Amino acid sequence: MRHIACAALAALALSTTLTASSRAEQPAIERIEISARPIARFQIGLDEKMFGPLEFVGGLELTSSSRNLGALSAFRFLKPGSDFIGVADTGFWFFGRITRDGTSRPAGVENFSMVQMVDASGSAIEKKWMADAEGLAVRDGIATVGFERTHRVAQFRIDPANMGPSFGELDFLVPRNELRQNRGFETIAYSAEKGGLVVVSEKSLDPAGNIFAAIIEGPQKGVFTVKRDGEFDITDGAFLPGGDLLLLERSFSMASGVKMRLRRIASDSIARGKVADGQVLLEANMGYQIDNMEGLDVWQRGDGALMVSLISDDNHSILQRNLYLEFILHGD
Repeated sequence: MRHIACAALAALALSTTLTASSRAEQPAIERIEISARPIARFQIGLDEKMFGPLEFVGGLELTSSSRNLGALSAFRFLKPGSDFIGVADTGFWFFGRITRDGTSRPAGVENFSMVQMVDASGSAIEKKWMADAEGLAVRDGIATVGFERTHRVAQFRIDPANMGPSFGELDFLVPRNELRQNRGFETIAYSAEKGGLVVVSEKSLDPAGNIFAAIIEGPQKGVFTVKRDGEFDITDGAFLPGGDLLLLERSFSMASGVKMRLRRIASDSIARGKVADGQVLLEANMGYQIDNMEGLDVWQRGDGALMVSLISDDNHSILQRNLYLEFILHGD
């Protein structure tokens, strides 16, 4: 009996140690102070506000002493133009709030925090290839995230104080062998018109050179493609109230540097088996206040204006910047 009791005590001690160890591995939330330098002009050196149908409202250059700030891949507003959630491709969630001046221009970022994503055991995912988060959609308290490298579309319950592991994964319909390792799903967006989530890859191409995408929920579900126009790759997207898809695109070359583009994809071309396409609304190069633009959201301001917000991914490079830019989309 004494041996049995000792064994039971040892097992209890081991269980307690493992539980404590498991708790210790759970990542802590990091509260980060953000310094925000206002950006008053979109085109460097000029006071022009209108760029096609887009009116530049203002922007911010974000810096911090924290080494974790950066690699911001996608974000969505939880409250229009205010509280937001986002993912970084280093395997972090981030949260914060845009503050505004008396004219409703973006003035700063407050209540900013970051926390590592966790696996099924609740431990931080340390390997980047397992948590290369690139796309994000938010609906009804659920965050749906697109991951590259280990291609998957996973869902999480939103709780800034306790972001747990994924509770499920969705069938993204595109054949897995068609997805390039670092060119997977950059866009996850909810479409009321299509009846569910739509995913678009960055640069996974079919034999015709078009970009794989899919409607993955609802009665219209099925694979389609997006016409690739020039050397631009897709980095994010969001649906406009009328049903069109606004895509954020980026290109880079050593000769011309970074470029960004906004393209409006016609709703009726987003359908199973079709090649979706649309008009370019804005194209900008290094003569504008841009960087590696990766995240986009569309929201409505209190006065009814339709807003487009963009963020950049600095790749944790001293040569790049974390930017937040804001526009009014006219004529919609």
